[in-house]
Amino acid sequence: MSAQDLSESLREQVAGARAEARSLRIVGTDSKAFYGNPVDAAPLAVGGHTGITNYEPTELVLTARAGTPLGEVETALADKGQMLPFEPPQFAGKGSVGGAVAAGLSGPRRPYAGSVRDMVLGLKLLNGRAEVMQFGGEVMKNVAGYDASRLNTGALGTLGAILEVSLKVLPRPQADATLVLERPASECYAASETWLRAGRPVSALIHDGTRMIVRLSGTHSAVSDAVQDIGGEAMAADAAAALWTSVRDHTHPFFAEGDAPLWRLSLPPGVDPASFPGPQLVDWAGQQIWVRAVVDAAQLREAAANAGGSATLFHGRQAGVGAFHPLDPVKARLYQGLKDAFDPDGIFNPGRLYPALEEH
Repeated sequence: MSAQDLSESLREQVAGARAEARSLRIVGTDSKAFYGNPVDAAPLAVGGHTGITNYEPTELVLTARAGTPLGEVETALADKGQMLPFEPPQFAGKGSVGGAVAAGLSGPRRPYAGSVRDMVLGLKLLNGRAEVMQFGGEVMKNVAGYDASRLNTGALGTLGAILEVSLKVLPRPQADATLVLERPASECYAASETWLRAGRPVSALIHDGTRMIVRLSGTHSAVSDAVQDIGGEAMAADAAAALWTSVRDHTHPFFAEGDAPLWRLSLPPGVDPASFPGPQLVDWAGQQIWVRAVVDAAQLREAAANAGGSATLFHGRQAGVGAFHPLDPVKARLYQGLKDAFDPDGIFNPGRLYPALEEH
């Protein structure tokens, strides 16, 4: 089936669901089916909508259909010495372009190169009225008003089914180096800021509970100078590449240890990880903390909110606990307005983000 025919088939399925007051669960490769609240609805399969439709290396822009595997995109970019700067998780090679944007998840490079949302230039969306809508484009420019492309980033398909995405890409660095330092987790942010202010090309910084590990990416001279300045123990290139892939794709041993729920804390800079309970993997120099533990959800979310952040139940379930940090009344009203504009009948992924607002 051609891409045009598949788009029309999807549109007809949405129109039929709307006419019959049925809900739909958007399914690509299902690599992130665990993420968010469970959805009980008939599938709308978009995974077959694949292919890179436009790639302009000199313009640093790539456009691909939603079901296109991230691995295929990365290979095409690597051939031209480029990359997706936000390092989206590929989850054992199953991740797709549309899923990466819908989930809004970024890897270790995010604080230093930008998030998924920062790199979305435009998208094609099938909304809840069975209309195919085009937002943004393939040029790097800002426009006044709401940026509908970025509003759909991280919305987990609750506003519509993403059909195609245009992304900003960046050149790959000439060199990388990874250093291991015996420093506490509480120093992650301060160390990162010190190095950045000194012009050091930091591209990732984690703490595994024992060691601080920093990645440097840039020109050969910049990386070499930074290695000499920062010190620590240099990790072999193959081991370093495997480490950062494991953090990106959640195959690092931390993510596999035990059956306790996995929490994701999103925090402002400089919060002490010791403020939160349980075994931790500190990422983004402390602005993202993974906690693997059975905890009191209300207390954890209160502590995260008091620090200026939020707590997401990323993987696993706890009775009576929603996946996402509850919205305050103002944000809830804004989200409800967006939901009513894009999907007024609540067809797409009902309850996956905020059940009280999405289940009509």
